[in-house]
Amino acid sequence: MKLWKKGLGSFWLIVLVILLVACNNGDTAKDEPKDTSSEDPATETEEPAEEEEVTIVYARGVDTTGANEKLVAAFEEAHPNINVEFREMPADTGAQHDQYVTTFSAQSSEIDVFDADVIWPAEFAQADYALELDRFIEKDNIDMSAYFPGTVASGKFNGKQWAMPKFTDAGVLYYRSDIVEEPPTTWDELIKQAKELQGKEGTEFGYLMQAAQYEGLVCNAIEFIASYGGQIIDEENNVVANSPETIKAIKKMQEIVGSDFVPDNILNFMETETETAFIEGKSVFARNWPYMQASAADESRSKVAGNVEITTLPKGDAGSASTLGGWMTMINRYSENQQAAWEFVKFMTGPEGQKITAIEGGSAPTLKALYDDEEIKEASPLFANPEFVKVLESAVPRPITPIYPVISDILQIELSKALAGEQTAEEAAKNMQTKIEKAVSE
Repeated sequence: MKLWKKGLGSFWLIVLVILLVACNNGDTAKDEPKDTSSEDPATETEEPAEEEEVTIVYARGVDTTGANEKLVAAFEEAHPNINVEFREMPADTGAQHDQYVTTFSAQSSEIDVFDADVIWPAEFAQADYALELDRFIEKDNIDMSAYFPGTVASGKFNGKQWAMPKFTDAGVLYYRSDIVEEPPTTWDELIKQAKELQGKEGTEFGYLMQAAQYEGLVCNAIEFIASYGGQIIDEENNVVANSPETIKAIKKMQEIVGSDFVPDNILNFMETETETAFIEGKSVFARNWPYMQASAADESRSKVAGNVEITTLPKGDAGSASTLGGWMTMINRYSENQQAAWEFVKFMTGPEGQKITAIEGGSAPTLKALYDDEEIKEASPLFANPEFVKVLESAVPRPITPIYPVISDILQIELSKALAGEQTAEEAAKNMQTKIEKAVSE
């Protein structure tokens, strides 16, 4: 009897379990949830943001051209749900930098998008101020090879892209077309022609450059060093300043600075001194930034108007190299509207935005294809000049490092000593290597 009751209890227990399982399966079949395993979670969170009206804050330096206003208007027309509030930063680049550091170090979200000098991205990335952009770039299939290589490299650090190229600048070689038949293609040819042509058409000098102890000296030095195949810091963040290539480049700089075809006070020359002397007709050749083409062509100021051409800087053993200038665009890591911020960055640095910046603001595009655009060519003789495109293709960034200001100071001091004859090229390279390694380790 006890066995029968025990068996009956087990029977009803099994029946109850079967009923519960069947009931549960029925509910699942009836109310089966949607499978979202293959959906992109970022897309789900981004869709409402695209529908809702948001305001982002865009910070940049003073714009006297009116291009920024037209750029923002064009973006807002294309994106009715995103409003852009412009915040003007100080005209001085250093003051801008310091203000950004103060804001971002406090993890403030008051700025969403900001323009950055090409030497800032690594610093801001290391400090955790900037948002990495790779996921946006990949999601929207942005072709980074469409940009000039140097402009992309300036915004890349530790294998990630932190900034998008907005507009660019690079060192060029100016020459008197009424004196020079064929511009030099190598540094040795430049030295030869500078010696031979000095004194023609009332010139006093053969060549001008920026050799004072300041950032301009670093830009000139990077061009020499890269043209001979050297680097200061490589792609793996190794310090490689003390190399045969760098030593050879410094020796070539010493040869030029110590020659009779440069001014006696060449070690005091910056961009302004170079520009003034060149447009007054005092030199056959000059290294400067593209902006000088406008002043050289200005008949009210220039004694050489109509007789000036540009070309790439001379080659060393590894080819021609121009130090990259210009500006990037970045997103604040603490922005509360990251998707909207990216849409604005994508527009600004894309074809439509860069075309507005080029035509209205006179800024050189970073997208190679835009130099085939007839409207852009008409906006500036520089943009229509194929030699300028060659310059941008050979542009190289300055050392990409979070402590660039420290590195620049070291380079300025050691290079100045070498050019002044206070140390050899070998000693300069060795000191650069030792001091930069120490700075990086600290």
